[in-house]
Parts: sequence; C-alpha cells; structure tokens
Amino acid sequence: MTDTYKILVVDDEPDLEPLILQRMRRQIRSNEYEFVFAQDGLDALEKLNADPTIDMVLSDINMPKMDGLTLLQQLPDVDPNLRAVIVSAYGDMDNIRTAMNRGAFDFVTKPIDFDDLKITISRTLEHLAEWREALSSRDQLVALQNELSIASQLQQSILPNIPPVTEGCEVSANMEPARNVGGDFYDYFKLDGQIGLVVADVSDKGIPASMFMMSSRTALKGAAIGVREPEKVLTEVNNQLQQDNPTFMFVTLIYALFNPDTGSLTYSIAGHDPPLLVSAEGTVTELPLTKGIAVGIAADVVYTQESVTLNPGDTVVLYTDGVTEAMNADNQQFGMDRLAEVFEGNPPESATAANEAVFEHVRNFAGDAPQSDDITCLSLRRP
Repeated sequence: MTDTYKILVVDDEPDLEPLILQRMRRQIRSNEYEFVFAQDGLDALEKLNADPTIDMVLSDINMPKMDGLTLLQQLPDVDPNLRAVIVSAYGDMDNIRTAMNRGAFDFVTKPIDFDDLKITISRTLEHLAEWREALSSRDQLVALQNELSIASQLQQSILPNIPPVTEGCEVSANMEPARNVGGDFYDYFKLDGQIGLVVADVSDKGIPASMFMMSSRTALKGAAIGVREPEKVLTEVNNQLQQDNPTFMFVTLIYALFNPDTGSLTYSIAGHDPPLLVSAEGTVTELPLTKGIAVGIAADVVYTQESVTLNPGDTVVLYTDGVTEAMNADNQQFGMDRLAEVFEGNPPESATAANEAVFEHVRNFAGDAPQSDDITCLSLRRP
C-alpha cells in the first residue's frame, strides 16, 4: 500500500475546491492524494503549522491578506522540504519568474488544464519522494559515519601509544587504517623484565575485522601472560580463536619476546611476513620464517620459534602486508625490495625514526593512489 500524499490548495475562488475534488476523485478514492484547502496565505500558514504531514502546496498568486509570492517566502520556515506549485494567469511571466526564484518547484496557468495539473502534481511528488529518500540515505550515512568514528576512537584507544620505558630497548609503532576502522593491530607490553611485541593482520577490513581484532588481541595478551615461549603463545591463541569462529576470519601475526639484558629476540610467526633485521651498519636481512599458519583457521596447528641476538644499534622492523603491498597509480606494489632499500646503508638512529621512514617511503611511493589496506609498522631498536 502506497502512502497518501497530502496537498494543500490555496486559492480564494470558492468554486475551485469542489472542482478539484470532482476532477481528482479517482486519486482521492484510491488514497493516492488527500486535499486540504485554504482561502489565502495566512489561512495556509495556519493549516501548515497545525498539520506537519502536508507534503505539497498548490497556491494561486493573487489572493487577499497574503498572496502566493509572500507565502512562498514563508514556506521554508515551516518546512524546508515542502514542494510548492504556483498557479498564475497565462502569460504572467514576471510573477512566475519571481515565484520560481522564491523556491516554487513548478507552475501551472489559468484556466487550469487538469490533465496538465495531474502531470505536474505527479512529477512534483515524485521529486519529493526522491528527495526524501536522499535525505534518509544521508541521515543513515551520517549515523554510520558517527558509529564508525566512535569505533575508530575505540580501536585507537586500545592500541598502546606510550612505549614501555626499559633500558636497552626502544619501541615505536603506528597503524593507519584503510577505512575508519581496520583489521591490523600492534601491541607491546612488559613481561618480567622482557618486552612482548605483536603485529597482526585480520583477514578482513572494517567493523567486523575490528571486532575480531579486539578478540585476537585479548586472547594473545592473555596467553602471553600465562606462558613465555612465543610458539606456545600462538598455539594457545589459535586454539581459542578457532573454537568459536562462525565468520571464519583468521589472523596472521608475529609475536616476539625481547630480552633487553641479553639482546635476545625470540619470535614465532603465524602466516605473517618475515621481520627485517637492520644492523647498526645498515645491512638488511629478512629473519627466517617459522612453522605455522594463520591463527583461527584450524585446530592443532604446530607453531615453532626462532631466536636472534640484537647487537647495540640493531633494529628489527615488524610490519603488515599493507606496507609491502601498498600500490601506486601504476598498480605497482611497494614490495620487499623497496622496504629493504629504506634502510640499506642508512640504519635508523631510533625506533621512531625507523617507523617514520617506513611510512614516509610508502606514502611517497603510493602518491595519490587510494590506500587499499591497513598499514602497520612496529620497530624495535637496541640502543
């Protein structure tokens, strides 16, 4: 069943009301239109203020007390979304032009041709329906943008922004989502004098990925507190996530444990890109991958771990594929070679400098090309 449009007819001619009701009887009987009548502009304003369901005004120009042109000026204060059609004498182009400039949607001329009037009313109300749909879409978009903004703030609030203050260790990290909220995350935390480091990438983007990201982060941090070996941490996280995963999302990640006293970095990788080791001399090496697929896919996955010792001045760079797969306008990827070239012969002076260098080079490479994936980087340096 379609909605009934309510039309206010404003005219001081007493014969017009029965004529409209007779000529529009089919539309009235089918509940397509409902007509309300006013004798002049002041009467029309009273009826409009009393009845906010009126959709359209059909008004004569020449009337006592308040004419149609003055009424047109008042309509936006009543409802800026009302549609008005003006009725004017044939050839009265000055008034018609003034009416259109004051916001009239269309006009018809006297004597009224009811076939033309029906077409004009139909076209006006069709435009009104499209306008209301556009406003509804806009309102929904604004509401969604507000929700996304809140989600983004929540996500940013759970990402640490103050690195752990530990002698013999510098940490810096950043994440730039491709959308308002992303599926990447990073974390760092103290564990009995050591530093736990995480960089992860959920298999989707947007709000669903953000929600799964928060579950993954909580599971990983809880596991890291309970056990120390990175391979055992990933095993426990995988067992938790795959048990209750109706969306079949998964997370690639690297979890590392750094001992500032010895410089030992022990890590385990779950289907993630290998970290880069930048020596104090500017030599760049990809650290070996470990055994194990992304967490959340299957039960009883075997994960292994590797260890490397950082010398003073060495830096380890952990990142997501949003870095290496960033694309420019020519659809070229940034790639591992360009990432290595950021540091070849140019070792960073701090963890913050390492992170900033990665983001700067990726942005310069991508140029104006839209960001297609979250970009996350975490740098650890032994000073």
